[in-house]
Amino acid sequence: MKLRQISATCLISILITSSAFAASKRAELKDRLDSAEEVLTKVMTISDSSIPMGIIKKATCVGVVPGLIKGAFIFGGQYGQGVVTCRTPKGWSAPVFIRLAGGSFGLQIGGQATDLVLVAVNEKGFQDLLRSKFKIGGDVSASAGPVGRTSQASTDWKMNAELLTYSRSKGLFAGIDLDGTTVTQNTEDTELFYGPDHDYKDILIGSVGVPPEAKPFVSTVIKYFVKAQDQPIKPLGK
Repeated sequence: MKLRQISATCLISILITSSAFAASKRAELKDRLDSAEEVLTKVMTISDSSIPMGIIKKATCVGVVPGLIKGAFIFGGQYGQGVVTCRTPKGWSAPVFIRLAGGSFGLQIGGQATDLVLVAVNEKGFQDLLRSKFKIGGDVSASAGPVGRTSQASTDWKMNAELLTYSRSKGLFAGIDLDGTTVTQNTEDTELFYGPDHDYKDILIGSVGVPPEAKPFVSTVIKYFVKAQDQPIKPLGK
């Protein structure tokens, strides 16, 4: 009898601990989404050096990696975690979670973490983000994105790039070369956020509704995408 009581107590303790961990982890994912929304808002409100509206108008996916960090544990490379939403016939999708890692490409200034923004600009870029893993500049063609609301910079990206890449550090925002950087699906965080019944692809093609915690981020993407189309802005459904 005592053994059964001890076993039951241990089981209850494990369940409580697991539940607390899941709640804590979900709160961390909510913070990541909020940080991504904040980064995108700050980027798009920079008066003379935001992402051009002509690029936002063509966007098929938008990814944000807030606070990319530099760590010796990856041989001096960079590591960050972020979120991605993609445009579908039903509207912009619920976001999924990604990891980004790569060599030392000089993203940091004085050790400060750097925010990254990735913009897929065609269907191929969208399909790339459905893959479990790809390398920028290897598997996927990418260019440092032009900046400025009415930028007349080189339009080579329209023909050659699937992704446009940007960095923001110490208030400075500019296109950046991320060749050699690997982007990987963060299936663990995505499954924790949505449950095991929804896979990565289903979410990005719009088969899953946007959770309340993700609506501020997705709504911000919608806001600037619709603004780029010169259409009235409609709020994301509650």
